[in-house]
Amino acid sequence: MSEGDRPESPGGAAVRKLGRAQGPFAGGMRGRANPFLRRIFERLAQPMARRPPGDVGGARQIVSVCRALLSELGEVSGTRLATEALAMYQALEPQAREKFFDHLVDDFSADPVEIEHAADAYRRAPSPSALKKLQTAVESPRQELFRRLNLAPGGLRILLDMRRQLLTTLDRHPAREVIDSDLSHLFRSWFNGGFLVLQRIDWRTSAVVLERLIQYEAVHQIQGWDDLRRRLEADRRCYAFFHPALLEEPLIFIEVALTRGISAEVQPLLDPRSAVVDPTVATCAVFYSITNCQEGLRGISLGNLLIKQVVDDLKRRFPRLKTFATLSPIPGFRQWLAGVNGSKGGPHVSAALGTLLAGVDLDAGFPDKTVSPALREEISRLCAYYLLHGKHGKIPLDRVERFHLANGASLERLNWLGDTSPIGTRRSLGLMVNYRYRLADMERNHEAYASNYTIVASRELERMAKQALLP
Repeated sequence: MSEGDRPESPGGAAVRKLGRAQGPFAGGMRGRANPFLRRIFERLAQPMARRPPGDVGGARQIVSVCRALLSELGEVSGTRLATEALAMYQALEPQAREKFFDHLVDDFSADPVEIEHAADAYRRAPSPSALKKLQTAVESPRQELFRRLNLAPGGLRILLDMRRQLLTTLDRHPAREVIDSDLSHLFRSWFNGGFLVLQRIDWRTSAVVLERLIQYEAVHQIQGWDDLRRRLEADRRCYAFFHPALLEEPLIFIEVALTRGISAEVQPLLDPRSAVVDPTVATCAVFYSITNCQEGLRGISLGNLLIKQVVDDLKRRFPRLKTFATLSPIPGFRQWLAGVNGSKGGPHVSAALGTLLAGVDLDAGFPDKTVSPALREEISRLCAYYLLHGKHGKIPLDRVERFHLANGASLERLNWLGDTSPIGTRRSLGLMVNYRYRLADMERNHEAYASNYTIVASRELERMAKQALLP
C-alpha cells in the first residue's frame, strides 16, 4: 500500500531534495566508499546492548538512518533501513525517545521559504505544474519518512505505537502536534473503509483474538472466559474491524444483544448465567458496548462505518429486526453534577440532593431504596439537561454522546439504574441512555450534528431538560 503510493506522492521529490541538501547523500549508490553511509552501517552493525541505557545519542543514530532512508539509497534498500530504524526506535529509553520526537519536528519539517516561493509562483501563474511544486513544498519530509518506515515487517503496528506514545506528550510539547498531524493524515488513508475487513467474532474465533477482546473491553469488563462465551452465544453478536497488515489485532469491536425490546438495564445483558433465547424472534438489536482497541488510532473515525455494516449484516440475517439502539453509559454526568451551582440561567441542585450526593458510597452502588421519587425525578431531569445542554462551547461534554451523535443517532430515553455496578454509580449514579439509530434519519442527523452540533432528541428528553430549569 505505502510502497505503491510512494512514487506518486508529492513528498517524494521533497525528500530527495532534502537528501541532496544534506551533502553526504548526493552520491546515492555511487558511494560504496561513501564514508557517511559506511559510518551508518557500522553503527547499525553494533549490538544494541553496547549502547548505554538512556543515551540520547541513540536518537541521533536513528535520525541518521532516517536520513539515509529518505535518500536515493533508501529507495533501493528501504525495507532494510526501515527495519533497522524501527528496531532502534523500539530500543530507545524514554529520554532518548523524547529527543527523537524533537528531531522529527526540527529536522523533518517542510521548509517555509520553499513553501513561500512555491506559493508565489502558483499565485503568479496557477498552472498544474506550479500546483504540483506547491504540493511538494507543503508536504513535510516526515510523511514520506513514515511511508518508508511502513515498508518494514510489522511497521504499521510500530507506527501506531509511536503515535500512542506521542499523544501522551502533546500537552507538554505542543510543537509535536505537527508529527501527530502527519501520522493522522496517513492513518486516515491506510485505515479507510476499503482496507478494513468486518468479521463476526464467535467461540470458534482464534484464541488470540478472544484474549484480546478480554484485554481491550473498555465499557463493561469481561470477567473471564465464561463471561466472554455468554457474550458470543446465539442471541448475542460481536463484530470487529481488522486490517490486513495487523492480523488477529482488532481495531474496534461492537457487542450486540438481540432482544424483543430496547433494553433499559445492562446487568441482565451481562449475566453469564442468563438463558439463551431464540434470536429469530428478536425485534431489537441493542449495542451495549463499543470499544476502540488502538490508542494510536484516536480521532480516526471507524465507528460510523462499523455500525452501518453491522446493521446491514443483522438486517440481512434477522429480517424481523426493526429497532437498532444502544444502551450506553453517561461517563461525565456525575462529575458535571458535582459542579452544578445554580448559576443564572442554569439548573440547580436541591439541598436534599446535595446531602444525598455527599453521602453516596461509590463502591457500594447507588442506594436506590433511600431515594425519594422527588429526588429520582430531579436527578433524571438534571441528566437530561446535561445531555442536551452540557457543552464546551458548542460541543457536548459527554464523550459517548459525541460518538453516537456524530454517527447519526438520536437521544431516545433515560434509564434509571440502568447500570447498578460501582462503576455505573461512579460514572452517572447508575443512569444509562438509549441512543437510537433510525436508518432513514442517520444521514440527516449526522449532517445536522457535523454542521452545527445539533442534538436530535425525543420530546420526553427535551421536556425533562426544560423542567431542570424550574425552581
